Amino acid sequence: MILLDKRALNFLIIITLTFVTVWWTSFIFHLKFEWNFALTIIILRVLTSIFIYKDYSLSWSKSTQKTFLIKTIVVAIPTLISIVIFYGEVRIAFMLSEASFYLVAFTFSMYTYYFYINRSGIPKTKSLVIYGAGKAGNKLKDEFRNSEYRVKYFVDDDVAIQGRSIDGVKVVSRSKLKELMGEAKEYELLVIAIPTAPKERVKNIHETLNNYFKEIKILPTIQEILKDKNYAPMLQNISVEDLLARNPQDLDKKKIESFIKAKTILITGAGGSIGSEIARQCEKFGAKKLILLDNSEYNLYRVAEEITKVEIVCVMQSVINRDAIDATFELHKPQIVIHAAAYKHVPLVEANIDEAIVNNIVGTKNTVDISIKHKVEKFVLISTDKAVRPTNVMGTTKRICELYAQNANAVSLENLSKNSLENLSEVSLGNSSENSLGSSSENSLESSSTDNAKRSSTDIVAVRFGNVLGSSGSVIPKFKSQIEKGQSITVTHPDITRYFMLIPEACELVLQAGAIGSGGEIFILDMGKPIKIVDLAKKMIELSGKKDIEIEFSGLRPGEKLYEELLIDDTDCQTEYESITVARPTVYDIDKLNRDIQELLSSSDKLKKLKEIVPEFNHQLN
Repeated sequence: MILLDKRALNFLIIITLTFVTVWWTSFIFHLKFEWNFALTIIILRVLTSIFIYKDYSLSWSKSTQKTFLIKTIVVAIPTLISIVIFYGEVRIAFMLSEASFYLVAFTFSMYTYYFYINRSGIPKTKSLVIYGAGKAGNKLKDEFRNSEYRVKYFVDDDVAIQGRSIDGVKVVSRSKLKELMGEAKEYELLVIAIPTAPKERVKNIHETLNNYFKEIKILPTIQEILKDKNYAPMLQNISVEDLLARNPQDLDKKKIESFIKAKTILITGAGGSIGSEIARQCEKFGAKKLILLDNSEYNLYRVAEEITKVEIVCVMQSVINRDAIDATFELHKPQIVIHAAAYKHVPLVEANIDEAIVNNIVGTKNTVDISIKHKVEKFVLISTDKAVRPTNVMGTTKRICELYAQNANAVSLENLSKNSLENLSEVSLGNSSENSLGSSSENSLESSSTDNAKRSSTDIVAVRFGNVLGSSGSVIPKFKSQIEKGQSITVTHPDITRYFMLIPEACELVLQAGAIGSGGEIFILDMGKPIKIVDLAKKMIELSGKKDIEIEFSGLRPGEKLYEELLIDDTDCQTEYESITVARPTVYDIDKLNRDIQELLSSSDKLKKLKEIVPEFNHQLN
């Protein structure tokens, strides 16, 4: 027996259906069966099937609207030719009717086969609702055909398609769905199939419909979707990051690009959560070269592996080693410096005050001074909301960094005094202090009188913001780990609140603030409303589906306060972007600040000296 492949079957169906439709049309028109017409139209249809779009090779099991259009063309061309050939012998109405019958019969056969082949043998035991009736939603509907889920409804906010249906699945509004479902969690799964939806919209959908479904999943962003062909395997649980993300609406990517593109940029702390994301953003916005500076070998290696589209130089140094940093600037000549290196974990800094003062304050001063010396175009200091009315050493050291950045902007490095610090050996920090400040007169901390000062050619700005979601040391990774282990979540206090923002959003706004800064400003990022940590913990437990996880209160840690602030007072100034404001400048004589830093390093009571420099410092030991 000769086995015919499906392409040969296509021609067999053309021949069979043509004989049937010619006979049927002849019967309807009360005409004699025209053999010459039937044979001619068969030959023409076989030839067009071979030469037009290779119609004979189209897979019926993968039929689409395009398949139908091709079949229509394959029918139309032989019909037009046959009209020319048989005009006067066979009525045009007869030929057009036969072609219509043929097209209907062929299409019916094709889609019957399509549904037969693609039918699912899996019992539909679960109900699914897809939020979003666009391309992504329809693709998901098709992919769920061979699963235990039956698509009950599409939900869409577009009024124009509400009340209509897609392949028999009704499209409803959000309010109509709630009315249809009632109070019970009738359906197992809601899929939010809007890959371009901002996080605020996802959050709103979740809050509105969370009580009606046993589980909610979401498609990732369109950039992630482009990496894969099928959507269903890419579905992921809604994360707390999805619900807390802010998505600033006034992000000016053109401004950021003009700031970053074709520039050589040095990033300190490049291996950390903020520094590494700054590096990724600089790559995205077309930096010419990235100098990635970090004292952690592993962190530096990890971020270097990610940056592939721009030239990078990895420098394993600490910002407290002034001479080494100076040599790096001399070698690579950065145009922009973004200073993210700092000790930021509040309890650890409380336990290591001397090291934090050197790393945060001296490290920042070294980087600022050397940036001025090498005429860097712009210096951006990454600061924190904990610098506002600080209750801990970490916040106080960052406040001193802000003061230095604001006031160093007004003087040039050439006016720094020639007095070296001979007493630094008294500071119990080993050799790091000597390395951090050097021994030559060029490495002094004290500056000369500002009477002869002139403005630095380096624009120095600081950017202040709150917690970033998912950063090392933040509560979210800690809570996730506790939930995965089935442990109770530990929250310090039932009333503690914090500001939150996604790392990419914060870093984009940092670059935007850096772009608009002219020197001396402290920019503040709009972090939205503060969030109670206990509410965050409850939400993460809810999203995990582990209802037996409990919350325990452990008490405030050393230096920790119930709430953070972004402004010292309300005299901030709005920029052209709502997401970025400018704090009121604090004038601090740079000569005095340098002397104060020198005294702080050699002081036996560092907390007292910190209080002198930052009078609002109210140390809380809890």
